[in-house]
Amino acid sequence: MKRERLRGVNLGGWFSQVDCIEEKDPAGFPGILEHIRTFLSPDDFKRIREAGFNHVRLPVDYFNLFETDSLKPKDEFFVLLDKALKDIQAADLDVILDLHKCPGHDFHLGSYQEQPFFVDPKAREGACKVWAYMAERYSNQPRVMMELLNEPAGTDSKVWDKVKDELFWTIRKHAPRNTIVVGSNKWNSAREFQYLTPLDDDNAIYSFHTYTPVTFTHQGAAWISDPFFKIERPWPGDYAAPEQGGTTRLDVEYGKWDKARLQASIQNALDFRAKYDLPVACNEFGVYVQVPRKYQIAWMKDFLDILREADVGYSYWNYKNLDFGIVSKGESLHNSLPQYDNPDRLDSEMLEMLARG
Repeated sequence: MKRERLRGVNLGGWFSQVDCIEEKDPAGFPGILEHIRTFLSPDDFKRIREAGFNHVRLPVDYFNLFETDSLKPKDEFFVLLDKALKDIQAADLDVILDLHKCPGHDFHLGSYQEQPFFVDPKAREGACKVWAYMAERYSNQPRVMMELLNEPAGTDSKVWDKVKDELFWTIRKHAPRNTIVVGSNKWNSAREFQYLTPLDDDNAIYSFHTYTPVTFTHQGAAWISDPFFKIERPWPGDYAAPEQGGTTRLDVEYGKWDKARLQASIQNALDFRAKYDLPVACNEFGVYVQVPRKYQIAWMKDFLDILREADVGYSYWNYKNLDFGIVSKGESLHNSLPQYDNPDRLDSEMLEMLARG
């Protein structure tokens, strides 16, 4: 039976990337446990469902749920995760439980250096241990999908293609009936689907992310120091090539970019779907909120058109905060942005655009 097209949002900054939330508002940060208790509530899930979405993607960083060295589960945090999953499903939403950072792998650090996860089997043992526990704990919840790893950042996509099997079959052993989400290498690039091989399992979704071209979507981003990303660029536009001496492993796409080239950039994922008759979804996409609004909206409209016309599901990054939020609270850098000038700090235009899909 064909699954309903995924239409959802990410809940990043709740059980993941909490340090980024604290960094933006250190005086107002209540501590990690209280942050998780209060960052989102059933009212948020009700808003998401009533807008027309059918799922959320819930990223978790392993060190928020497990002791870093022993990988012993932190009971008080798992109680909160249990409640989160219960509240989300009570709002009639499916949920993708995404392992955002695991032992030996940090997608952000992967922008600058190779991660131990790809070269050290011990690091992968830790990730498998984490997943064995979570998969067993939530195997009785059929609306919980389980995503192997967020944005693998390996140098060689053929290595990730083998490594993904270790994680997948660990999860499947402990969660025989849950849907498993499998991403491509190099930050879930659609291009890298040419190296991805499907699992012998008919209950999987294959995921890519699109911030293409990063040169446009991440222009001005505070966390990227490379000067090439500090240049204002329109959408569509023709972008000059970078000078020598860049400091990031991120793609620095340049040249003429428009809707047609953006569509071509996900073609490998669409070809994978057609070749193997398997579902694919775009589980992260977005434009940094400081990008001039008319360009942000123009890119979003083009990309949502592409997904709709291709019948590809999606999860927008991000529902609240983290510089891409539909809601922005406690982010002083974005206080004056007009889309948030209302009591709820809610970008209603973006919410409605996304919900229409």
